[in-house]
Amino acid sequence: MYAKNNKLSRSKIDLFIQCPRCFYLDYKLGIRRPDMPAFTLNSAVDHLLKKEFDIHRVKGVAHPLMKKYGLAAVPFKHADLEKWRHNFTGMQYRHEPTGFLVTGAIDDVWQNARGELHIVDYKATAKDRDPDLEGQWQQAYKRQMEVYQWLFRQDGFSVSDIGYFVYVNGKRDRAAFDAKLEFDVLLIPYTGKTDWIEPTLLTIKETLSGELPTPAGGCEYCAYRKAAAEAAVTKTEKEKTQKETKNEKEPSDKATLF
Repeated sequence: MYAKNNKLSRSKIDLFIQCPRCFYLDYKLGIRRPDMPAFTLNSAVDHLLKKEFDIHRVKGVAHPLMKKYGLAAVPFKHADLEKWRHNFTGMQYRHEPTGFLVTGAIDDVWQNARGELHIVDYKATAKDRDPDLEGQWQQAYKRQMEVYQWLFRQDGFSVSDIGYFVYVNGKRDRAAFDAKLEFDVLLIPYTGKTDWIEPTLLTIKETLSGELPTPAGGCEYCAYRKAAAEAAVTKTEKEKTQKETKNEKEPSDKATLF
């Protein structure tokens, strides 16, 4: 049984890439991975960045960050922007070959001087060095960007291959907290490739039509499930053996007649 309306979010696509078994359990059987704690500080940064770029969007002028990096662009104005940003709607496209309603909620969209759109994603961290796109989490960020680019193209927009990460890095070298956090703000370009998305959607469709897939190598969730199941079986067998041994040692309740 697929999700309602065959809805397939950007995060579910990434879950499939991480581990087809976890995806199958989640999407088809409703057995989700345990939720991670909410990153409320990151959400606050996202919220404030949106408000800040929206000020320049209303005025139709470039944000200082764009000027700093020499980017000839302005925040894109569109009546559906808030819908695209909303987690429960986002940008949507019905992929006819699979029937999936593919969705993804963006942070921002900018438009360059040629009329092309740049997909923009906000990220927040706190490192002693400038953030980059080379770590494990960052590979998921790249795929996230690429799904957004693909979705906007399906809706008929002219989308540049180049997307941007507005990466804010909390400064850890201050003498004290003083009830405030300070950030360095970086603009990191990324050239997306979307040719993997269509084949992946077809593979997801095929996977859901079959049996439960094997775990992905290195999946901590699958390893935990296996260890927990084995521990439960061992515990049950041990308790059964202890009970049988106890019954053998206990005297019979009935008297023996001679």
